[in-house]
Amino acid sequence: MVLNWIWIAFFAIAFLMAAATSLLTGELTIWSDIMNASFTQAAFAFEISLGLTGVLTLWLGIMKVGEKAGVTEYLGRLIAPLFSRLFPGIPKGHPALGAIFMNISANMLGLDNAATPMGLRAMQEMQTLNRQKDTATDAMIMFLVLNSSGLCLVPISIMMYRAQGGASNPTDIFIPILIATAVATLVGLVALCIKQRIRIDGVLLSWLLGIAACVAGVVWFFSSLSPDKVELYSTFAANLILFSVIMVFICAGIRKRLRVYDVFIEGAKEGFKTAVTIIPYLVAILVAIGMFRASGALDAITHQVEHFVAWLGGDTRWVGALPTMLMKPLSGSGSCAMMLDVMKANGADAFVSKLAAAVRGSTDTTFYILAVYFGSVGVSKTRYAAGYALLADITGAVAAVIVAYFFFT
Repeated sequence: MVLNWIWIAFFAIAFLMAAATSLLTGELTIWSDIMNASFTQAAFAFEISLGLTGVLTLWLGIMKVGEKAGVTEYLGRLIAPLFSRLFPGIPKGHPALGAIFMNISANMLGLDNAATPMGLRAMQEMQTLNRQKDTATDAMIMFLVLNSSGLCLVPISIMMYRAQGGASNPTDIFIPILIATAVATLVGLVALCIKQRIRIDGVLLSWLLGIAACVAGVVWFFSSLSPDKVELYSTFAANLILFSVIMVFICAGIRKRLRVYDVFIEGAKEGFKTAVTIIPYLVAILVAIGMFRASGALDAITHQVEHFVAWLGGDTRWVGALPTMLMKPLSGSGSCAMMLDVMKANGADAFVSKLAAAVRGSTDTTFYILAVYFGSVGVSKTRYAAGYALLADITGAVAAVIVAYFFFT
């Protein structure tokens, strides 16, 4: 229901903004800009789906091998003490638990191309337990919010963008991003536990503390390395783990005496079907976002916030990163473009550029995730998923601002 009204609001605000611009300034080309944005975004949505087809085909094939070989079931049992509490509606040993674990692990390593197919597989497995096929279950919502909060231990892509932008120390945003995304994940998780009446007992608390200790360990390890070593080791570790997963699945399939190639092809066929299924959902959300942005509403909000902060006598330096902040839940490519624009205008080493990078890495792209994951299984009634995902987004953005001021001023 929340997503429905948010989607409508994008069109309504874009129309009102265009009407106001035409009446007050006499500028009529804005209507062409908005409609051109709708056509461009519709084509872009198809391009994304087409681009995902190959990746989905690969990883759903690999996941099918892991499923048939019993690896995902084993992973599900391994993390059962934690997931049985966070996802009480999923039976112990169900394949969904292993797929969820693989997805979250890939996200933490910054491996988006691998995380999405694993996440779609998790949604398909959870849908088999869903009695109301058009309505999101509590487990689905928990999974979506964990994805939206985007806990990432290795923000490889952002460090690469900063290196390309000429930053003197591209990895200096590593720790701020890790802190901001950890805070966003913790707040989203605890808020959902309260909403879904999940008791935070000793086992759950110990797991959360253990994860916090792992985050602290990563911070300690990478903070002791030189900047060039941070990017080298993080990229090496992420890709080594990913390739190792593929080899473990294949070896497990051989041990089970599976016809591994045939099993891979069986799973790979599902990739194309899934990619086609999500096209309408991507078109719907990306067209709405594109028209909203083309109307000038995003720029207007930024200017008003800057004037208001200045009127209050506050520091307005952070407002330069507001477009990145507002675009982040809406569009991954859009927020990336905003971040790069800030870096180009101010220099990669400017405070606002570092803040924009921290914001960009603090959470994931909420509406893209909602569209792709719910769309892949035909869920149209998302209940309170959007609201709690946006709570994690807001928390991550605020945490990024606070941490950036602490580290960079």
